[in-house]
Amino acid sequence: MEIQKVRKNIFLAILILGTIAFLWLLKPFAYPIFWAAVIAGIFGPMYKGLNRKLRHPDLSTAIMLLAVLFVIILPLAVIASVLLAQAIDMYSALKDTADIQQKAQGIIDLLKGNPYFQKLDLDEKALTEKFYDVSGSISKYIVGYLTDLTQNTLLLIINFVVMLYCLFFFIRDGDKLLRSSFYIFELKDEIGNRIYKRFTSTSLAIIKGTLIVGVIQGTMGGILFWSVGINSAIVWGVIMVLAAAIPGIGCAIIWAPAALILIATGHIWEGIVIIAVGSLVISSIDNILRPLLVGKDTQMHPLLIFLSTPGGIAVFGVSGFVIGPIITALMSTLWEIYEKDYQ
Repeated sequence: MEIQKVRKNIFLAILILGTIAFLWLLKPFAYPIFWAAVIAGIFGPMYKGLNRKLRHPDLSTAIMLLAVLFVIILPLAVIASVLLAQAIDMYSALKDTADIQQKAQGIIDLLKGNPYFQKLDLDEKALTEKFYDVSGSISKYIVGYLTDLTQNTLLLIINFVVMLYCLFFFIRDGDKLLRSSFYIFELKDEIGNRIYKRFTSTSLAIIKGTLIVGVIQGTMGGILFWSVGINSAIVWGVIMVLAAAIPGIGCAIIWAPAALILIATGHIWEGIVIIAVGSLVISSIDNILRPLLVGKDTQMHPLLIFLSTPGGIAVFGVSGFVIGPIITALMSTLWEIYEKDYQ
């Protein structure tokens, strides 16, 4: 018995080491695999309905992959190309040091002539240096982003291929993989299905809610910036789409500083228009639609959504706006299961 116990412990140690090594190998492709799982969970019910009619799993999966390409990936590629062109234009404008100095001096002169700023007794030299530093940082960031994008094109293609390859098998063999996972972790079918449904429902709710709110707010913000004459309005509109993922703050992190800069530089009415439209219209969309689209479907408290979304973005990057709430939803589901079945 002791020998068998020792052999079992050795085997378990080898199994754990092998599993850790395998997961370490998958680490570079963690995000493509995650997004493949999310998309498969969303499109899974449509695949099952289609396959019941065609009775050909490979053909049904191929049709769903084409649907994913046309519904999700193609629009994203078009938006990315437009955003890249705008970013290049913005960099071209920022790299002109003489033009930056001229604009900086013009803004400082306007601030000096403003009676409200005169009362603050601002240090002109320190303000000029700070403006140069901020402008230089923005320029360096755009240069670095474009350089990384160019150098990582091959990696981006590899990740895209990995995601599609995983997506094919996740859609086609998702049920088999789930049943195997339930068996390995000794989960009842009821508990495993509950965890899986919470994963898919949270993913769909977060993506649907964030995209709808973000696209509406970003489009309105881009049009607003274009109407008041702000350059690179498309870039700022896309940035607002991304900023909309942050509950409670959202697009205000973009339009509020822009309005203050316009007012400080003498464009009073333009700044007032941005503040009025941003606070009364753009922010109202977030307050009205997000609880309806996200909170209702995820069945999570607004405080948990508020904390998990920026927390996920801080830890996992852009993908964190989905990963954070999913982790929180799964955590709450596991506690519910523990209270009901294991306590």
